[in-house]
Amino acid sequence: MSKELDSPLTSLAGVGPALAKKLEKLNLYRVEDLLFFLPNRYEDRTKLHKIGSVLPGERCLVSGEVLLAETAYRGRRNLLVRISDGTGQLTLRFFYFSNSQKQQFKTGVHVTCFGEARKGSGGLEIIHPEYRIMRDTDSPATKDSLTAIYPATEGVQQGRLRNLTDQALKLLAKTPPEELLPEALREELDMPSLADAIHYLHRPPPDADVEQLLAGTHRCQRRLAFEELLAHYLSLQNVRALANKQPAPPLKKEAAIVDEFLDSLPFTLTGAQQRVVGEIRDDLALDHPMMRLIQGDVGSGKTVVAAIACLQAVASCVQAAIMAPTELLAEQHFRSFSDWFSPLGIEPVWLAGSQKAADRRESLARIADGRAAVAVGTHALFQEGVSFDALGLVVIDEQHRFGVHQRMALRDKGATELGQPHQLVMTATPIPRTLAMAAYADLDTSIIDELPPGRQPVTTIAVPDLRRDEVVQRVRSACTENKQAYWVCPLIEESEVLDFEAAEASYEMLTEQLPEVRVGLVHGRMKAAEKERGMRAFKDGTIQLLVATTVIEVGVDVPNASLMIIENAERMGLSQLHQLRGRVGRGAEQSHCVLMYKQPLGEMAKSRLSVLRQTNDGFLVAQRDLELRGPGELLGTRQTGLPDYRIADLSRDAELMPKVQRAANSLRDSKDVSRAIIRRWIGQADRYVKV
Repeated sequence: MSKELDSPLTSLAGVGPALAKKLEKLNLYRVEDLLFFLPNRYEDRTKLHKIGSVLPGERCLVSGEVLLAETAYRGRRNLLVRISDGTGQLTLRFFYFSNSQKQQFKTGVHVTCFGEARKGSGGLEIIHPEYRIMRDTDSPATKDSLTAIYPATEGVQQGRLRNLTDQALKLLAKTPPEELLPEALREELDMPSLADAIHYLHRPPPDADVEQLLAGTHRCQRRLAFEELLAHYLSLQNVRALANKQPAPPLKKEAAIVDEFLDSLPFTLTGAQQRVVGEIRDDLALDHPMMRLIQGDVGSGKTVVAAIACLQAVASCVQAAIMAPTELLAEQHFRSFSDWFSPLGIEPVWLAGSQKAADRRESLARIADGRAAVAVGTHALFQEGVSFDALGLVVIDEQHRFGVHQRMALRDKGATELGQPHQLVMTATPIPRTLAMAAYADLDTSIIDELPPGRQPVTTIAVPDLRRDEVVQRVRSACTENKQAYWVCPLIEESEVLDFEAAEASYEMLTEQLPEVRVGLVHGRMKAAEKERGMRAFKDGTIQLLVATTVIEVGVDVPNASLMIIENAERMGLSQLHQLRGRVGRGAEQSHCVLMYKQPLGEMAKSRLSVLRQTNDGFLVAQRDLELRGPGELLGTRQTGLPDYRIADLSRDAELMPKVQRAANSLRDSKDVSRAIIRRWIGQADRYVKV
């Protein structure tokens, strides 16, 4: 960009320190920022409407002569201005006005205004229109382009934003930005120039396809989205390139302890597990850090694959750390790793925020002096005061809860004289390929796409909660046959705002209706020890029916549980429902999932429940979730580490990612161009890594 476009906003006419401060709330700092601050909708002020033809609900531009202006007191003070153009009359109503403003509307003065017409007590009216008092020499001014409506903030009017954008567009026309994308690529993708695309989106012509613009699919929008996606992809590639230059301890593949562990397992690894284990073990043997993502559907056996990686680290005399986002999931891993590793003479240590002080001190000492070859816990593993003796491998479960920044922080925290630790990250939320390209371009990806033999697909049905009695009877039958069941509720206690069935209320109802069934309750507000007792009792079979909130979404493995009831299923996302469903179907028994919903059911909810009835394939479920709800929801709320795109939308523009990847590969040797693209969209300091 030119020097003028790189200037602070105070270089524009009318922008002083006070306004600049307000514009910062919109992330507007430089003139260039205005160019990428796109409208979120448009209004047509290119045609002047006759007042007599205006319909209620229509947003329109009208012009007329002031017949009357008066202050009325109807509950609150109003300024009412009556105008006419000879075809009809219309009232302009102002709730907030000054005396000088009232003086503008003298009888006989002509005014042009824009707003939404609605029915009032005296006919059509527009409340707080945008208006202009006409001089005798003026004619009603129509616009020669659609009028942009920008995302606004308090104290910054639309007119001011349009004025500033006009100034920025004039500077853009004088010194167009450098085209950073290769000409051949622009031609292949039918892309306009960057300057043309920016100008069109701020000031579309009257015949522009507004529906296309609002959908974000216009070729000018796709031009900008493509370059922005490319900038972030290149940035993540820089993260990877930087990691490849760092040293890491090579972990030997020939490890007798790994063979001993595999021989001790009561099952044989699936072909998919064996393939992924091979990829990981090859990576670990290299002298730069492994950065690999394992994707696998619920029940596909990711944890045992991670255990093999940890044993390769232990055999090479370095430590392994396994981190999970919740204590519940971390506790499950600690039990699994302890059961597997204790016969091999390895005693994992536990580290979490809820530990007693003495236990915590003991864990910290064992981690620091190297007696703990394997440490399992929450993010407490990487907080201040934790020191590893020789950390060689970090395993992060439920990766979608941690972003790029956290991946890098873990890498830096674990650095020792041996170099950076290897990183293995796992998720049971299958991620569509195009989204994975955007979110995890700094990672190699392995997919466990095969379930262990003997696993039967879970049968899923959806029923209205009016049939609750039938569902309760179904639970009774299952428990009578010595099977176990989950009953999942979204909230812990009754809410007057949300009409959800709460776990505590459901627990009381089920205890009363099923006196012969041993019912337990687990939710997120319980103390860790209480929760642990409840989970352990369910796993041991002491509890037959576990009433729970979504804390059991991950981390609970009870092969005898073959029935899952989910209340208010219409309120949950597809991927979360699929995760919950994955808690059953882990044994040889045919398992069932009942999605209970409240009527009436909206179209979106119908679509979600229909997908779950039709497929058990987590990747298909994830693809539909991406289409229906977007990437932030699919990857687990806004804490995903996904970048805040200014223009691109991953659910809308996902199909561009293969082309983005190809473009990035073609720019591999053009370092200056790559840096310039990143700088244009992300800033001088690359969001993920210094360029």
